[in-house]
Amino acid sequence: MTPISRALTWLVSRYLPDPLIFAIILTVLTFGFAWWLTPSGPVDLVRMWGNGFWNLLAFSMQMALVLVTGHALASSEPVRNVMGRVASIAKTPAQGVMLVCFAAAVTNVVNWGFGLVVGAMFAREVARRVPKSDYRLLIASAYIGFMTWHGGFSASVPLVAATKGNPMEKTVGLIPISDTIFTTYNVGITLALIVVLPLICWMMHPKPHEVVAVDPALLKPEPSTKRVLGPDASPAEKLEESRVLGFVVAALGIGYLFLHFQAKGFDLNINTVNLIMLVAGLILHGTPMAYARAVANAARGTAGIMVQFPFYAGIQIMMEHSGLGGLITNLFVDIANKETFPVLAFLSSGLINFAVPSGGGHWVVQGPFIMPAAQQLGVDLGKAAMAIAYGEEWMNMAQPFWALPALAIAGLGVRDIMGYCATALVITLPIFLIGLYF
Repeated sequence: MTPISRALTWLVSRYLPDPLIFAIILTVLTFGFAWWLTPSGPVDLVRMWGNGFWNLLAFSMQMALVLVTGHALASSEPVRNVMGRVASIAKTPAQGVMLVCFAAAVTNVVNWGFGLVVGAMFAREVARRVPKSDYRLLIASAYIGFMTWHGGFSASVPLVAATKGNPMEKTVGLIPISDTIFTTYNVGITLALIVVLPLICWMMHPKPHEVVAVDPALLKPEPSTKRVLGPDASPAEKLEESRVLGFVVAALGIGYLFLHFQAKGFDLNINTVNLIMLVAGLILHGTPMAYARAVANAARGTAGIMVQFPFYAGIQIMMEHSGLGGLITNLFVDIANKETFPVLAFLSSGLINFAVPSGGGHWVVQGPFIMPAAQQLGVDLGKAAMAIAYGEEWMNMAQPFWALPALAIAGLGVRDIMGYCATALVITLPIFLIGLYF
């Protein structure tokens, strides 16, 4: 373990509170700074917070389904077999963390929801197969791979910026993904992360006497969801364990997905990903009730999502409606020139990510300030949008919000992994700065 990761791990284990407490503290800080620095009074802020508190209910359900459908799919026997074969490539603990991080980084480029869940499930599989693995670092490696998502095909900011009707269309027009996702600098930054992140995880691997072994109970295979019916099974039980109903629903889902992609091209979003994972899970588990049992096993990990998302919804509305988000952004924008603007926009996005850990939320909070300023300075609008995106994905390594699904799957707490993630945050900073400046 490097001195940096050792120091940050110690610091986090001592001082980083539970994610729910973290969200409450951020709520109080946002309220206090907005009251102090903006014209909004306490009554206004209370009203903003309350009005926004339930704004993410639909998104909360989507995220819960990302966790549940992904976990249920990964717990199916065919997927476990595939993950087991791939995990067997790693022969040593250090190779294990590199393999987990690489797999997570690549799958997050394809789709962030899929990558977030599969990375954690794959880390558990590697822990089963590679003795003396440090379980904390394996799960951290899966989350560190999440740092590639905003340069990939499901990146919120560039996709929203290219979509008609987005909040900034009237100000700067639509920004095609050819100017954001499919640019040389984005491909370079993303490939650099895919290469460097596994090396960082390898570098952080602890010495044998520092390894924290996993609790064997956490690695027990999921209980079988299949049920063998006896000769005296009732008609209702036979119906429940029938493959026909599962395949009917799967056929409907496949039919819809075909029509969706036919009409919109390769349009992957959180809803289509959840449907893909649900349909695949139904098929691989065989029967509706087998799938329902897998979902029940997975649903236990959704508590953190359900409780914490409303707090961040309230914070986001206070940041947006009080003008605090714009104030923070302008602190950086006001000292920028054409060359330094993307870098400073990136840093401001990272700071705001503590209070608004959402790609789409960043576009709402920062877009009205970043994009007109970029246009006025003659900065490439695509790069300005990607600066917002990169700041969000980078600072996720210090913000435990998106680690919740992985931690729920792994059975760990935030203090177990965030020291490693903070190390990756520090080491990868030059990649983003160089990519945005040149």
